[in-house]
Amino acid sequence: MTKSMCSHICWVTRSWKIILSTMFTLTFLLVGLLSHQWLKETEVPQKSRQLYAIIAEYGSRLYKYQARLRMPKEQLELLKKESQTLENNFHKILLLIEQIDVLKALLRDMKDGTDNNHSWNTHGDPVEDPDHTEEMSNLVNYVLKKLREDQVQMADYALKSAGASIIEAGTSESYKNNKAKLYWHGISFLNHEMPPDIILQPDVYPGNCWAFPGSQGHTLIKLATKIIPTAVTMEHISEKVSPSGNISSAPKEFSVYGITKKCEGEEIFLGQFIYNKTGTTVQTFELQHAVSEYLLCVKLNIFSNWGHPKYTCLYRFRVHGTPGCKLLEAY
Repeated sequence: MTKSMCSHICWVTRSWKIILSTMFTLTFLLVGLLSHQWLKETEVPQKSRQLYAIIAEYGSRLYKYQARLRMPKEQLELLKKESQTLENNFHKILLLIEQIDVLKALLRDMKDGTDNNHSWNTHGDPVEDPDHTEEMSNLVNYVLKKLREDQVQMADYALKSAGASIIEAGTSESYKNNKAKLYWHGISFLNHEMPPDIILQPDVYPGNCWAFPGSQGHTLIKLATKIIPTAVTMEHISEKVSPSGNISSAPKEFSVYGITKKCEGEEIFLGQFIYNKTGTTVQTFELQHAVSEYLLCVKLNIFSNWGHPKYTCLYRFRVHGTPGCKLLEAY
């Protein structure tokens, strides 16, 4: 074979390689183009539809979730309104309890006075004593006047009939004097040795008070329910109805503390005040130091009285405040 023939054969071989390579490249490009068109017509729209379906599903879930959130919010507003109504009704109930207790005390005293002051005629029938009738009338007028004057219009959470009580371990001893009976318009009253919880009751009439020796004493009160205390009220009789003609045994300087942890914890200072003996018989004091913690107990410290050398006499002490949402927790 000549040299020229070998060269020709090599050229033909290279030409076929080029042709085959070109055809392979064109075929690959054609297949790729067709595949791209197929993906464009099938996969992409399918994936878009799936994406739209997912978005729609999550949108529906979000709407339902927002709807569920709105329902508790509306229920919470309704619960707040019902709680406020319950609180207002609770205040009214406490005020009515106070008035009922006063009237019960009045009826009890009238009954006792009637039983002890009857006289009898020759036929065995009771004879009405005009003086005694006048005394009863004066007592009735006095109590009714007290009901009209006592317009504190705040719930008393230290009211015994509502569930409050005295913790004796944190209270001073009572003044002991068995001979110290009081009389008012000829009607005898109990002596000075009354129990401390008399200060938690609305039976305010001459002699019906808790007395402790000297001018300094204290008492620990467990309230009817937990509250944030805002004010206190102290009450004493007036000089006009005092058997001695003065009220030197009335408390003068006093302070109030809140007690944490079920009446055994830290003492929180709430304020220091002066009961004015020349003022009204019922005096309310706004607390000087606000607290954010709900308290179940308060402590009353009395530092001085208005001059009585032997004892101090406290008729009534009230505690006012704001109960929590769990108003009935203590019950």
